[in-house]
Amino acid sequence: MIENIIIIGIIAVIVAGILFYLYRAKKKGQTCIGCPYCKQCGGKGHCGSKE
Repeated sequence: MIENIIIIGIIAVIVAGILFYLYRAKKKGQTCIGCPYCKQCGGKGHCGSKE
């Protein structure tokens, strides 16, 4: 029983960290989160497109 609570707690912390990272990235104005060229890209949110 306690093992399940610990595992759920660890997963909750990981998910909360991911959501916080996404929130901060969007607040900074990054369009393609995870793309190393998100602020230099001319794709306007469509990474990999050749416009």
